[in-house]
Amino acid sequence: MRTFKIFFSTIRSMSFKKIIRLLTLVLPHPVFSLLSFHATVQAYTIAQKKFPKTASTNGVGNAFRHALWCCFIAMYCSKVSSPQKALKFCKRITDMHEELFPNKPLETKMDLHNNKFGMNYFKELLPGVHRQFFEKSFFIEGLEKKMKDAKVLKNLDDDFEGFLVYLDEK
Repeated sequence: MRTFKIFFSTIRSMSFKKIIRLLTLVLPHPVFSLLSFHATVQAYTIAQKKFPKTASTNGVGNAFRHALWCCFIAMYCSKVSSPQKALKFCKRITDMHEELFPNKPLETKMDLHNNKFGMNYFKELLPGVHRQFFEKSFFIEGLEKKMKDAKVLKNLDDDFEGFLVYLDEK
């Protein structure tokens, strides 16, 4: 119930122009959109349990959440379509999220980087597992291990390709 309150509160806070922009992406892809919403709720819930202090800030939990979010969107959507189409939709919906709900430049860089990391991690696992047999645990366990090597993003010029990034919250 809390999730739906957050969802409707978010929609109410959006301008008409932003709502139309969102609808132009989700209406042509209703199944992907529903699966993405489910992925969003799942990723948020898991990140909150594993990283209660940083999942909603710019810390390590946020990095985990964004990467997991993209893995889940790609996983759920690839069960009903090709992985290529799932990844294309995942990129469009997550990039649009950053456009519709803008952050400070360094936070945006961090979120986009971790989104890309999640999509790349999905692609990395794809050859070893048929897409119909993917499970959430594959991504959760793998990303938890990768969190140990996460890097602190300090400025816009930093390039940590292949690593999750977060902002130092001290």
